[in-house]
Amino acid sequence: MRPGAAPHPGGVRDAWLDLVQGGCCVGCGHPGRSLCRTCRDALPDVARAVRPTPCPDGLAPCLAAGEYADLLRALVVAHKERSVYALVDPLAHCLATALEPVVATGATGPATTVLVPVPSTPSVVRARGHDPVLRMARLASRRLRRRTGAAVEVHRLLVQRLPVADQAGLGSAERARNRDGSMAVRASARARLAARRTPVTVVLVDDVLTTGTTAREAQRALEEGGVPVRAVAVVAATRRRRAPRPGPA
Repeated sequence: MRPGAAPHPGGVRDAWLDLVQGGCCVGCGHPGRSLCRTCRDALPDVARAVRPTPCPDGLAPCLAAGEYADLLRALVVAHKERSVYALVDPLAHCLATALEPVVATGATGPATTVLVPVPSTPSVVRARGHDPVLRMARLASRRLRRRTGAAVEVHRLLVQRLPVADQAGLGSAERARNRDGSMAVRASARARLAARRTPVTVVLVDDVLTTGTTAREAQRALEEGGVPVRAVAVVAATRRRRAPRPGPA
């Protein structure tokens, strides 16, 4: 527990969990649950429009639950890199928050909102032991169906067809070159979607929006496959950066 922090609700239970499981809150370090009640109550519950700077040309409107910093960053990293599976629930809450403004509700007719997770390479999924974005998308879809009454489904329309280098430390132009042409639409999945008799609204989902190059590549693959993308929704987005200054004439 941080010095000077207020006592947490459920402190006795969390201390017992820490003794038995050796766990602690990823947000504040309080012993017990992977996310304590106080930190969970601090999760965002209103979507915000976001845009990377500079922004890839043609990128669909983007929504996030919050900034990729502090608590949201800790949640994403622990779930994705350390396989803290218990965090999928609060992360799905955040993803559902980002998605809610673009979910087709009953008032708009029989349209179905189709969530398309941005895919990881099979080798990355094997190394991590799970597909974090797919897990979040599936749980977020269930939450949205209960919360809005809308038809929300997850379809794995995309696949990584080319290997990509680690994006860490790459600038926006380097990330774009790294991702260029790396994704493709699964023909069988697209055929099943096309065979539907009700209209669909397609939304790309991911955990983090940084430069927008990954989302733009996924959007390109879908749209070249005849699948228009309405929006991109993520758990968190990095802080807007200043556009690069023009060089000397």
